[in-house]
Amino acid sequence: MDFLSYLPFDLPHPALLLAGVLEGTVLAAVLALTALGLSIVFGIMRVVNVAHGEFYMLGAVLAWFVTTWVAAVTGGPPWLGFAVALVIAPLVVGAIAAATDWLVLKRLNYDPEATIVATIGILYIIQQLALTFYGPYARPVEAPFDFRVATPYFGYSGYKLVVVGAAIALMLVVWLVLTRTRIGLVMRATQYDRETAQAFGIPVDKVYAGVFALGAGLAAIGAVLIVPIRQADYLMGGDPLLLSFIVVILGGLGSLRGTLVAALFIGLADGLISTIYDATLAKILATLLVAMVLVFRPQGLFGARAA
Repeated sequence: MDFLSYLPFDLPHPALLLAGVLEGTVLAAVLALTALGLSIVFGIMRVVNVAHGEFYMLGAVLAWFVTTWVAAVTGGPPWLGFAVALVIAPLVVGAIAAATDWLVLKRLNYDPEATIVATIGILYIIQQLALTFYGPYARPVEAPFDFRVATPYFGYSGYKLVVVGAAIALMLVVWLVLTRTRIGLVMRATQYDRETAQAFGIPVDKVYAGVFALGAGLAAIGAVLIVPIRQADYLMGGDPLLLSFIVVILGGLGSLRGTLVAALFIGLADGLISTIYDATLAKILATLLVAMVLVFRPQGLFGARAA
């Protein structure tokens, strides 16, 4: 007799499990990209950017504006507007983030408590500006291409698989920049000892502005990639912010490896639980997991223990 018949519950159908794994992988890829920006900012600047989710939202809103404008002006195919948005949105968001660092965070001398309050204020400013100029309604962005990949049970969106590949490629580029280039060396030197780096002639203020722009730009790229899957709206920054904080806390503040592992775990768990059971249950379990990590291993799974 099949031992599965003795289980006190029914196992989900393999098609449902496969759908959950695929959706979770897409979420994990975009979440890792978004959380990576948050982790880099904290790891180098020691700033908890509460406005990170709004930079994500701003990237999606700009993607809608750019794709709509390109379609109206050129009448070209969807991939053209999407390609332009993929370049312009992170650059604009990064420029806004760099200006925010220069005008606000620098004047606060990057004090941890003061920057948390300041980024909360920035969150509401960006959100209300988006509401004013973009409006309260969610708007779709057409995917740059549309094809299906056959699985044993159903056809799956090829664009979603491209999103996973693009996110992996971008994270690899970021890792190479941070570990194999002079720019990365300067960032790491600033992270380890700000005063010593400044004494050796490293322009710490410019490095911080660039790091803050990089973090926001990564969030914007993640939003541009995901917006053809879900619509852009001015309130869409909440969930990415929450999940990014969960990932960064779980993986360890400032740990890039921990961010990637935690994003994969949270993304797959969220995809499976949301597909099979309920999306709210997935968020509850993720929050409980973070609470347990904070109690039993406050530095996170891969974070360094405080001396």
